[in-house]
Amino acid sequence: KYAKLPFTERIAQLYRDFSAEEILVTSSFGASSAFLLRELSQAVAEPIVHFIDTGNHFPVTLDYKKVLAQLYGLEVKSISASKTDQEFIQKDKTWSKNPDLCCSINKVKPLNNIKKQHKLWVSGLKNWQSSHRTNMSIFELRDGLLKFHPLLDVSQSEFEAYQMIYELPAHPLVHRGYDSIGCTHCTLPGKGRSGRWSNLSKTECGLHF
Repeated sequence: KYAKLPFTERIAQLYRDFSAEEILVTSSFGASSAFLLRELSQAVAEPIVHFIDTGNHFPVTLDYKKVLAQLYGLEVKSISASKTDQEFIQKDKTWSKNPDLCCSINKVKPLNNIKKQHKLWVSGLKNWQSSHRTNMSIFELRDGLLKFHPLLDVSQSEFEAYQMIYELPAHPLVHRGYDSIGCTHCTLPGKGRSGRWSNLSKTECGLHF
């Protein structure tokens, strides 16, 4: 049903098939986040979006979050690791010796607590962003939660055309060569996701496994 719909109609259909209380929407407010957030704003008034605040975001990412929230009428709810976990990560500098553990504590664990309160999770993943995402489906059932990727099969050229047509505001770091943007310690300029966890085999934080 959803695969046959144009991507511009999928989110609106989702809110007809599910209640807003059942739906979890997350955004990193990264390089391509405005795409999903604009589509969301067209489908529902004052949508709630969850943002994982790791405490290590670029300041411009936090500024960009405010810009998109105001532009698209979003209610952004920040979630984060416990104070104890955050203090451990900062003192231990876990990202420098075990980035998988850092992501697990700082991103995966906090989101898991929120996921339990919903039936369905919406994210803006696209299949050209990484080899792992190439094998995903528009709908996936993971640990009892239905994941929805409404933009998964949107091509890179379609994405770029959408950006131009709707004049999506770009993340400030995009103009400095960052195609993918995460935490300050683990993000460098680079094409695709090559700037994330540079010189490591790691390409995903673990949220979407």
